[in-house]
Amino acid sequence: MTHHVLPMPCTEAQIRALRIGDTVTLQDTLFGIRDATLIHMFDHGRRTRFDLNGHAVIHTAPNVRKVDKRSTNDSGYEAICVGTTTSDRMERFTRPLMEREGVRIIIGKGGLRQGSLDAFAELGGVYLAIIGGTAALETTWIQAIEDVDLDDLNPESLWRFRIRDFGPLLVAMDSHGGSLYADVQQKVQDRRAAALAKLGVA
Repeated sequence: MTHHVLPMPCTEAQIRALRIGDTVTLQDTLFGIRDATLIHMFDHGRRTRFDLNGHAVIHTAPNVRKVDKRSTNDSGYEAICVGTTTSDRMERFTRPLMEREGVRIIIGKGGLRQGSLDAFAELGGVYLAIIGGTAALETTWIQAIEDVDLDDLNPESLWRFRIRDFGPLLVAMDSHGGSLYADVQQKVQDRRAAALAKLGVA
């Protein structure tokens, strides 16, 4: 297992160097995205003015407050708490995010499915896992909300965060077909089969 520090944006080669079980700390920029954002972008044909090519997105609808715009906060928002939501319901948007917008990294909870794993392998992407209950810690890794797009969807807008030392995060799905979630599922099935066999249950 290796630890990687990745300034954003990153290259396909940097992503393909990651393997499940590695850890990653991100620097500079992170984009927040969630269900409504993705539905509007890909089901309703809306486009963002942000360049997501080579970047990381995190599944979140942050708790924010409005503030006066000033030189240190041009977005007009401050982060109160930026937590991560479950990724599974956004499964169908992995490939479009990568193909159309150039996203390389998805951060979330609970993992994604085979379709996402296939997209990671074909296009050069990775899933970084955050465990539940760490929103307070994650928020300390965010220095500012730099900008926001599609803000009529607030809080499920498209957020651009300035980050420092965001991590370490666990590589849970990689571009080589590796998935910690699939590994755990297989172990569970094997243990179940062994327990049933021991009990004489067919």
